[in-house]
Amino acid sequence: MALVMEATDHEVRDRGVLRFITAGSVDDGKSTLIGRLLHDSRAILADQLAAVARASSKRGNESLDLSLLTDGLEAEREQGITIDVAYRYFATPQRKFIIADTPGHEQYTRNMATGASTADAAVILVDARKGVLPQTRRHTCIAHLLGVRHIVVAVNKMDLVGYDEAVFERIRTDCLAFAAGLGIPDLRFVPMSALAGNMVVERGNALPWYDGPALLELLESLEPADDAASLPARFPVQLVIRPGAGNDFRGYAGRLESGVLLPGSEVVVLPSGQRTRVAEILVLGQPRDLAIAGDSVTLTLADDVDVSRGDLIASAVTAAAPTKALDARVCWLDAAPLDPARKYLLKHTTRTVRAKVTAVVDRVDIHSLARVPTSSVALNDIAHVRLALAQPIACDPYAANRATGAFILIDEATNQTVAAGMIEAT
Repeated sequence: MALVMEATDHEVRDRGVLRFITAGSVDDGKSTLIGRLLHDSRAILADQLAAVARASSKRGNESLDLSLLTDGLEAEREQGITIDVAYRYFATPQRKFIIADTPGHEQYTRNMATGASTADAAVILVDARKGVLPQTRRHTCIAHLLGVRHIVVAVNKMDLVGYDEAVFERIRTDCLAFAAGLGIPDLRFVPMSALAGNMVVERGNALPWYDGPALLELLESLEPADDAASLPARFPVQLVIRPGAGNDFRGYAGRLESGVLLPGSEVVVLPSGQRTRVAEILVLGQPRDLAIAGDSVTLTLADDVDVSRGDLIASAVTAAAPTKALDARVCWLDAAPLDPARKYLLKHTTRTVRAKVTAVVDRVDIHSLARVPTSSVALNDIAHVRLALAQPIACDPYAANRATGAFILIDEATNQTVAAGMIEAT
């Protein structure tokens, strides 16, 4: 939707895409911030702007309510909170962006975890009047656990504290003390007013004591996460294609989550461990010279090996390890607490297996970041658990590969997703 001149297209593509989320506590201004980014970077079409103007007028606002650009659900507009994850796309002459506006309310932390799972950066908003809140800590911790490489603390609503430098420095000091226990590799701070537009896209004149970059300038400079193409090849099989009687074609369709595959690449089918080579790579029935991470393709194999949906076709040189036991960090997303007696399903890439929680080791105290021994896990807790699986899965530690190191737990009785997990060890 962004209006980017053709002359800058090559430069935008060269800079790459940055995926980032906005997070924080309720009413910290996340939706307004994204609206400001879109508005001031001229990424809003005229009809969208007119619709926001009409909606703002109906709500009694004399000026544009920029939060309406992202709060698309009617329930959100009525309550004034963001419930779902709202994705927006825009571009500047420097790069392209995908933004996920994630919920601030504790009840919807699971949606925030969903948005963070694919993000390169997180913008954690803090209301300058309120300072660092428990939900701010929780979102920062979850973003770090999910492997978000860059975290920017945006101290918003500085206009409501008279743009006081001391307020900003106090919040910065509190955040640094908290973050020291997490080991975040890249943590930045920006004072701003999303409502007034100061230090978001334009610097404005209200913050002369701050000599760092405005938020958009900072986001333009960040390096995205390591390219998935540089990791070992991981191809979860989504579908086995067999056209029918009289046709001996057998293909395996899916998305290459990481690495590169070529015709002739030596691969191993997991968890069975059968070795073979890629015979052909097809896209819409046409052969391709290679597949790189992110490509949806169909593979044919050189040998007649047994491959089913849920199997993993992986590089034979650096294969994932099949296992029936996991140590994992989980974010508990269900109102009902973890019950070791209940039956859960573990969904990992395209494979689903029965799982049992054999031990709860500890949970993270969101205030001190200490690991507290516990036997219970409740809504929004971040806990270290051990799992036993009925059948093996082929996985990597989350720190090595986000695609094959992540899973979700599903309550078999209710079919509700109850946890998002990151594999630490097998």
